[in-house]
Amino acid sequence: MTSHHSLRDFDWPMLLVSLIICALGVLQIFSATTGTQWQDSWWKQIVYILAGIVLMWIVAQIDYHTLMGHVFSMYGLCVAALVAVLVIGKTAFGSTRWIALPGGIHLQVSEFTKLVIILIVARFMTELKGDVLTLRDLLKISGLVLVPMLLIIKEPDLGTSLTYLPILAVGVFLAGMPWRYWAAVGIVFLLILPFGFRYALKDYQKERLVSFLDPDRDPRGSGYQLIQSKIAVGSGGMWGKGVTKGTQTRLRFLPVPHTDFIFSAFSEEHGFVYMILLMQIVQNAQTAPDRAGMYISMGVGALLLFHILVNVGMVIGRMPVTGIPLPLMSYGGSSIWSSFMMLGLINNVRLRRFVN
Repeated sequence: MTSHHSLRDFDWPMLLVSLIICALGVLQIFSATTGTQWQDSWWKQIVYILAGIVLMWIVAQIDYHTLMGHVFSMYGLCVAALVAVLVIGKTAFGSTRWIALPGGIHLQVSEFTKLVIILIVARFMTELKGDVLTLRDLLKISGLVLVPMLLIIKEPDLGTSLTYLPILAVGVFLAGMPWRYWAAVGIVFLLILPFGFRYALKDYQKERLVSFLDPDRDPRGSGYQLIQSKIAVGSGGMWGKGVTKGTQTRLRFLPVPHTDFIFSAFSEEHGFVYMILLMQIVQNAQTAPDRAGMYISMGVGALLLFHILVNVGMVIGRMPVTGIPLPLMSYGGSSIWSSFMMLGLINNVRLRRFVN
């Protein structure tokens, strides 16, 4: 089977939209960190973006069928790397999430594990023998996703671990999981929720949930960041105040506005913009040459949508505070690289629409 593709088959509109989002992110990082200890973050972000484009191109060139053929080996490496993070990882802000590399680079393994989860769900669903997902199939694929999730929760990083669930959910939905299984999953979730809150969550995670429900209970402590974020979003209005004009950001009311809460600073200075990227991804899923390509594209789309909804919901007070970055915009090499590699998977599928 020989594939024929050229540069004109590349999804240039998707890349253009992605680069616009990245450029807005760099601009916002520059505006939010000027005069702070992070003031060199903007040019580091540019370096991360350039490296991400290279990674995207590399991922797009390797046939996704070949990637799925080696996905269990990649899965084993990711699990081993996540264990290594717990043993020798770098600890910051109370979490052990990174492996330190030469050159001052800190690699967050959980970000790259997302790509492996997308591929393993796509392979599993593509190889199903029946037309409907059975309970045995559901337990198998859930177990494969659960192992890295538990390791990431142990770091602890509950937010990143939860991003694996929409990949699994969209996979089993497209595979045709019966509604009685959905109902059973919902009931089990509701039953274990109280025990999970009491025994599984760390104290700071419990405090985040409580402050989400009532941020004014501790306005100078656990509720501070959420309150300041909502003020920043609301004061920006529809069109924003302009670059470096955000009072919440410039006067340092909003903590670390260049990472997870970058949307707050962005909204205050620029207003609202984003969703074209997701539309391009769904379009590529619709034109995928086979089921595997469709599962990969929809897995990427579900993951990015989850990131956006949770991050935006967090900064406007509709979701609990989590450490989930805004794709292509929040500062951080691992997040930028994994996002571009996912875009590489989308182009990988697109480039192989025409097969001889």
